[in-house]
Amino acid sequence: MNEIETGRRVLDIEARAIDTLRSRLNSSFTDAISLLYNCKGRVVVTGMGKSGLIGRKIAATFASTGTPAFFLHPAEGIHGDIGMIMPDDTIMAISNSGETDEILALLPVFKKMSLRIISLTGKADSTLSKNSDVALDVSIEEEACPMNIVPTASTTATLAMGDAIAVTLLEKREFRKEDFALFHPGGALGRRLLLHVEDVMHTGNDVPVVYRNSRMKDVFFEMTSKKLGVTTVLDDKGMLWGIITDGDLRRLLESKAGQENDIFKLTAGEAATRNPKVIQRDALAVSAVQIMETYSITSLVILNEDTSVAGIVHLHDLLKKGIV
Repeated sequence: MNEIETGRRVLDIEARAIDTLRSRLNSSFTDAISLLYNCKGRVVVTGMGKSGLIGRKIAATFASTGTPAFFLHPAEGIHGDIGMIMPDDTIMAISNSGETDEILALLPVFKKMSLRIISLTGKADSTLSKNSDVALDVSIEEEACPMNIVPTASTTATLAMGDAIAVTLLEKREFRKEDFALFHPGGALGRRLLLHVEDVMHTGNDVPVVYRNSRMKDVFFEMTSKKLGVTTVLDDKGMLWGIITDGDLRRLLESKAGQENDIFKLTAGEAATRNPKVIQRDALAVSAVQIMETYSITSLVILNEDTSVAGIVHLHDLLKKGIV
């Protein structure tokens, strides 16, 4: 058998293992969801070896989707770490055989603490299954390895069951993408859903400002000194009149080619682009990116509620924050 055929055989076996779980979902799955949804404490996931690695991932998925959870290594648990468990917690124990010594050693403590136990096992008549409040069957017909002993399809099926539980709980809790972002402030999604325009905008003296009657030499100076490639143009009351970008200046120079110094006879108001694209300071930064992409611009003026200028944001600012 060549490499491609082996790879396909493994994927076929693991796909069948997951597909078999679909027809096996019954009231036990519903009972497990009910226990986890109504848990007043944390979900404590435990498992040894490969089952433990899968358990860590399941616990992490729970924790990031609105179900407080952590992983307890059973070998460490029987040597003191079980002290992390609180009376309102719910146990999720993972063991393909259902006879893992370290997990069975924890069962008397779980029972003494009156903890509810959900098990994911491949043996419905195992000790773990019989001592669980809810036993979920994650058994498989065969492992993907030719010796039928290396945990492959069994761990895949267990992981898939964990995901099915996590997503069902997510929907039951009406967990939103904003909630997910709150738990992932360092990730790209978190930045896109939590960062607002006011968090990245230039304010105060960093905002380039000229007035309608300002001369063009003042416009050049302001744009050069503030280094944003744009300046706001305000009216006599200090409200936004328009903007002038470096693109506007290039077009003016081209249109005045051969007419020496004519551009410097203009006022800022005459050179300005009226009704520029603006955004409110409490808008998401990702909304600023969308406006810039739609209109092929690189800067946006931020307005206060009274339409006065609050600041300005440049595409480079958003790039630095990882929004783009």
